[in-house]
Amino acid sequence: AAELTINGKHLETPAFMTIGTYGSVKTLDTSDLKECNVNIILSNAFHLMLRPGTDLIQSYGGLHEFMNWDKLILTDSGGYQVFSLGQDVKVNNNAAEFRSPFNGEKVIMTPEKSIDVQSKLNTDIMMIFDECIKYPSDISETEKSMELSLNWAERSKKSNYLNKTLFGIVQGGMFPSLREKSREELVKMNFDGYALGGLSVGEPTELMHEIIDENAPKLPHDKPRYVMGIGKPLDIAYAVRSGVDMFDCVIPTRNARNGQLFTSEGIKRIRNSKYQNDKSPIDSKCGCFTCQNYSISYIKHLDRCNEMLAARLMTIHNVYFYQNLMAELRNAIIQSSLDEFIRRLENDYKEVKND
Repeated sequence: AAELTINGKHLETPAFMTIGTYGSVKTLDTSDLKECNVNIILSNAFHLMLRPGTDLIQSYGGLHEFMNWDKLILTDSGGYQVFSLGQDVKVNNNAAEFRSPFNGEKVIMTPEKSIDVQSKLNTDIMMIFDECIKYPSDISETEKSMELSLNWAERSKKSNYLNKTLFGIVQGGMFPSLREKSREELVKMNFDGYALGGLSVGEPTELMHEIIDENAPKLPHDKPRYVMGIGKPLDIAYAVRSGVDMFDCVIPTRNARNGQLFTSEGIKRIRNSKYQNDKSPIDSKCGCFTCQNYSISYIKHLDRCNEMLAARLMTIHNVYFYQNLMAELRNAIIQSSLDEFIRRLENDYKEVKND
């Protein structure tokens, strides 16, 4: 349990970053986020570079002013988004080349370009530009990619002309020896924080836990440790036990829009018929705006009618739940009762699918 301070803004850890890819958390405004106790969001430099463009956002003074958000922003560099474009990407030692998914224009993304975009967005935490590869990949392919990511990490650091907070990303796929080399070389570069990347790409959950358990404790204890892209409550809790400080995932927001709600009693699916006449809130123990003002049967009615308000109310609830989960994990650490808290969580969240 720690506190991270950047640019005069404070973040208690462990912390979950709500996803605001385009400078917006879907269906919520910034006052909603503050009501849900959100202190940091994740936006994506890759997407913002393509739409609306870096120049427009820079003309506002940066992304904070553009979206009216005075708390922390971490920007993902775009490595994962380039990976998700699939076979349309050409990667060489210098850059990743691809066509914009929006207008078909050719884009050349280098570490220097990524850092320049993030600097102009005036984000609080920048990520190096790296390569993410598919699962499974053989050891030679993974090693080549890991070495490329190390080279790009060094170039990212050298191009940080504003000396902003910059995190390195440990790669190496599912191979312990490659993860070890990546981790040790990045630590030598002395980044401000370290992320474990290349997870949640289709590998078995047990293997993901093994990689986090092996790598997280060996990252510097005096700097933030961040696992990218995991968001099931139990996966977060296990990673916190391994010493991870920061998380991000689309699960709370995307699953909310699909009617999957996280509660103190486990998952509730709004589209189940049993909620048709249920006048109670989503979670009677929850203090969010939705639970204080609306019944689950009303929200089910809105969802069946495709009313946008349903998505907003369910997103508010899930975002609040996740912030509350992180507060409970933090308190459990402080009270030396983390194992007990995890056992209770295991009873409620044995399996949560990323819908």
